[in-house]
Amino acid sequence: MRVEIWSDIACPWCYVGKARFEKALAAFPHRDQVEVVHRSFELDPHRAKDDVQPVLTMLARKYGMSELQAQAGEENLGRQAAAEGLAYRTRDRDHGNTFDMHRLLHFAKEQGRQSELLDALYRANFAEERSVFSEGDERLVELAAAAGLDADAARKVLADPDAYADEVRADEREAAQLGATGVPFFVLDRTYGVSGAQPAEVFTQALTQAWGERSPLKQLAGPVDAEACGPDGCAVPQG
Repeated sequence: MRVEIWSDIACPWCYVGKARFEKALAAFPHRDQVEVVHRSFELDPHRAKDDVQPVLTMLARKYGMSELQAQAGEENLGRQAAAEGLAYRTRDRDHGNTFDMHRLLHFAKEQGRQSELLDALYRANFAEERSVFSEGDERLVELAAAAGLDADAARKVLADPDAYADEVRADEREAAQLGATGVPFFVLDRTYGVSGAQPAEVFTQALTQAWGERSPLKQLAGPVDAEACGPDGCAVPQG
C-alpha cells in the first residue's frame, strides 16, 4: 500500500501531523508493506525567495491579530508538538519561500533519502536557531549532507532553478485535482484521504480501512476538524 503525504516545510501542522501518522504506522501490522511518499505543496508559492520575515509578523498580518495573540498561538502549538516528542521553538523563527526545499526533496527521493531530508528540514525550521530561509543555499546543502546526500550534487540542484521544478509543480497540480486545499493531506492507496494533523487513532483507522481496498478517494473526517495550513495560512491554536 502507498501513502502519499502532501506537506510544506513551513507548515507546523505538517510537522506535528507527520509525527502522529508515524506513530500510527509504527503500530500498524502491515507497516513493512506500506510505502510512504512525500509530495510537494507550497503554502506561499508567490513569495519571493529573498522575502523573509519573522513568523509572528507573518501571522499577525495574515490573521489580523496582534503579535501577542500570535505568540500565544505559537506557545500552544509548541505544547502540542512537545506532546508528540518534537522540539519546537516558539520564538524568533522566520518564514519564507520553500520552493528550493521542495526541489531538493525530489532530488533526495531519487537518492532514497527523502524522509531523512524532510526530517532534517523540519528540525531546522521548527527546532534549531539557524534559519533555513535567510542563510542561503549553503544552509540547505549542509542539511542535505546531514541527511546523507552528496553535498556537491545538492549544490548543483540548487544552482539550477529548473532542476526538479516540474516535479514540484506536478505534485501541486495533483493535490488540487484531489481536492486538497490545505496540508498536511494524506492519501492512502488512492482510496482514502485524510486532511489535517489528525490524532494517531484516526490514522490507524484510515490505514486499517484502506488496507486491501480499491475504490474512489473518500474523505475521512476525524472526531473534530483537525488543524491544517492552507493558502491563507495556518490555523492558530487558541488557549
